[in-house]
Amino acid sequence: MSAPPAGVVCHLDRLLAERGMTLTELSARAGVTVANLSVLKNNRARAVRFSTLTAICQVLNCDPGDLLSVEPLK
Repeated sequence: MSAPPAGVVCHLDRLLAERGMTLTELSARAGVTVANLSVLKNNRARAVRFSTLTAICQVLNCDPGDLLSVEPLK
């Protein structure tokens, strides 16, 4: 039996598109691997380190609430 989805949605793809930035560029600038960013972008992350969240938000000039939202569980 698998765990229910967390209901947390990552909006990294939208933020990158709005800023004209690639995942590879974000990776280089934030010091986070492309693999870890891809897991976030595709909403497969089960946890996010505060240091990762901080680095992404600094590079994208956003707040955690711009990057993550909570949607009702279905």
